Amino acid sequence: MKISAVKVLELNGQYQLIDNLAERELNNPEGIGIDLRVGSVHKIVGDSFLGADGSSRERYSPKVEVIGEFEKDGNKVIMMRPGEYFLVTTIESVNAPAEKIKWDLVLPEGYLIPKVWPRSSLQRGGVSFHATKIDPGWKGKLTFGIKNLGEHDFMFELGARMFNVEYEPVIGDIKRAYSGQHQGGRITSGGQKEVQN
Repeated sequence: MKISAVKVLELNGQYQLIDNLAERELNNPEGIGIDLRVGSVHKIVGDSFLGADGSSRERYSPKVEVIGEFEKDGNKVIMMRPGEYFLVTTIESVNAPAEKIKWDLVLPEGYLIPKVWPRSSLQRGGVSFHATKIDPGWKGKLTFGIKNLGEHDFMFELGARMFNVEYEPVIGDIKRAYSGQHQGGRITSGGQKEVQN
């Protein structure tokens, strides 16, 4: 069961589900989801490592190079050549409450989690979208991967609507809320080793 954009906006006042929304989304969202905008773009410039839980719980994520940031560069145009892979971060901060909330007058309290989809403009431009689930307890900007699989350049502006978020209720309990190192929207460890949670 998905929760409509109108309902998400109603709940937003009480639970701060999405911060820093564009006026368009606050006043006139289209369909059941809410569009999110590109806030920053990063290119991977180093290697990374993910150890196993048994022998080595260490990991490090790659160093990145900032290609553009909406707060500094405004609506700068970003060019993505065929084969390039970028990490893109939202302008908006998204919250998946760590506790069950009352989201419906009749149904029982439950966790709400955001699920993000690419806008169809990406696939129409030959660009693939790479995302992961967002667990209860997450709060911060979201980071996704995009890759130009096409044969032509794909250009977009910082601040462009690129993603669409929907909220879904979760049935049952969880053992613990998200407490990972990327909480708050961290993009990378910058090549520094760290121990996994």
